[in-house]
Amino acid sequence: MKIQYADTAVDNLKKFNSAERALIVKKIHYLADNFEALKTGKKLRELKGTEYKNQYRFTIARKIRAIFRVEDEKLILMVLRIGLRKDVYE
Repeated sequence: MKIQYADTAVDNLKKFNSAERALIVKKIHYLADNFEALKTGKKLRELKGTEYKNQYRFTIARKIRAIFRVEDEKLILMVLRIGLRKDVYE
């Protein structure tokens, strides 16, 4: 699965220190490689109440979340936002 980052996600990523950025990127690549297997776990949940289909939340670390959308036609994981749990849903 190909990974694309929205401009907002890139800006969000810059707010983290280098160690956290490395962890986040590593986990997002892990997500792309194991998406179907992770769908049954607790770290990946489909978001309800959004206007888009196939939009998910992925728990990267205890307080870090990524919001992303899967575009089926192209098998693209589009990372929309990355941030702390308290801020990412705004």
